[in-house]
Amino acid sequence: MATVHLRIGDLVWGKLGRYPPWPGKIVSPPKDLKKPRGKKCHFVKFFGTEDHAWIKVEQLKPYHPHKEEMIKINKGKRFQQAVDAVEDFLKKAKGKEQNSDGKGDSKGKKTPNKPLKILEEDDEDLSALKDPSEKPVKDDPHFHHFLLSQSEKPASSMEPISKRLKIIEEDTGSTSIQAADSTAINGSITPTDKRIGFLGLGLMGSGIVSNLLKMGHVVTVWNRTAEKCDLFIQEGARLGRTPAEVASMCDITFSCVSDPKAARDLVLGPSGVLQGIRPGKCYVEMSTVDPETITELSQVITSRGGRFLEAPVSGSQQLSNDGMLVILAAGDRTVYEDCSSCFQAMGKTSFFLGEAGNAARMMLILNMVQGSFMATIAEGLTLAQATGQSQQTFLDILCQGQMASTFVDQKCQNILQGNFKPDYYLKHIQKDLRLAISMGDMANHPTPMAAAANEVYKRAKALDQSDNDISAVYRAYIH
Repeated sequence: MATVHLRIGDLVWGKLGRYPPWPGKIVSPPKDLKKPRGKKCHFVKFFGTEDHAWIKVEQLKPYHPHKEEMIKINKGKRFQQAVDAVEDFLKKAKGKEQNSDGKGDSKGKKTPNKPLKILEEDDEDLSALKDPSEKPVKDDPHFHHFLLSQSEKPASSMEPISKRLKIIEEDTGSTSIQAADSTAINGSITPTDKRIGFLGLGLMGSGIVSNLLKMGHVVTVWNRTAEKCDLFIQEGARLGRTPAEVASMCDITFSCVSDPKAARDLVLGPSGVLQGIRPGKCYVEMSTVDPETITELSQVITSRGGRFLEAPVSGSQQLSNDGMLVILAAGDRTVYEDCSSCFQAMGKTSFFLGEAGNAARMMLILNMVQGSFMATIAEGLTLAQATGQSQQTFLDILCQGQMASTFVDQKCQNILQGNFKPDYYLKHIQKDLRLAISMGDMANHPTPMAAAANEVYKRAKALDQSDNDISAVYRAYIH
């Protein structure tokens, strides 16, 4: 790209390393952030992300003259969202300028005429990194990743140089940290240089691994049914012969399997993960299991000098494929931080919930609510039919009210179409309900609604619906 004369406030197209040009705005860097030596560059905030970077002047182009050219060569969904964010910013800036046209501020200064400047912002403050429509950085509850292309590293190198956390003290005394999804340029992120292992390529695991590979991670895979690995090998993954081998070869090993027994067997069984754990190795349990299983696995991993994190995910096969899972993590905070790029690749947000076992508890509660809700929706559909009401009309009304959601619409439409292709296995939601009820018993807390829903799912399983979607609980009411 040709060198151009630019200044703070200008909208630009910035090219960083191997990534295509991305829309951004030149802003003032934080006071404690030094400019890279030997480089003539500007600090750029990228639209549609939480990322900032030092960009060489020769890698920058003015936004407006090159807009059409860039739109033609970039077609991704996140790219379009970034362009939309620019246009929204321009509209707000223009409206703000019109409202103050011909008026001075309290010091008698003239209002800038160009909408490319951040109006009424202090350029020396971190708030200059945010659009006018956003909260100032000092009030932002999310992580902010400032990316620095350092002179001693290749141009494609991007490293987080600061993070801001919002720590929420709950009544229980546990700490919850919400991390923003820090999607980098072109929907990509800077992959960790750590070697990643992944065990279990089921409905959720397959989508997770696919996204890890797409975002440039080095991944070694293993699955009990070896044929499932073939597709990922073609996409660039490496093959591990046993869980022990994967754990020994990799710095961070993730697992995502069906239930507590499978999770234990994977770690403690023949050629299991535990045999490959050495001091410093990380193990991340993503399966939805009970807190007791998590405690056991954490103890055996750390007894070998390993580092342990639980990170079950809330979502479905489709959300896994789309990289839009919600990740609940607990255990070793340093492992959570080491997994940052992986969590960004597989999910839209992640939460750190403190000590190991807390994520399992929270996930079981969430799935208990979801399973109970799905059973109630199925009950409503069948009651509508039994009383001579239109099921489609019931759905139409439901989707116009307070309970409207993508979940309700998709599940009900699938029921009406007789489509029970699994997006989340019915047998797994019943397992989660069972574990949640047991957790309630241990806490001496009643769970009558979950217990009733569990019985309906058990009936659906007896009707051979285990491997269908959770919406197949509908069939328990019509047989």
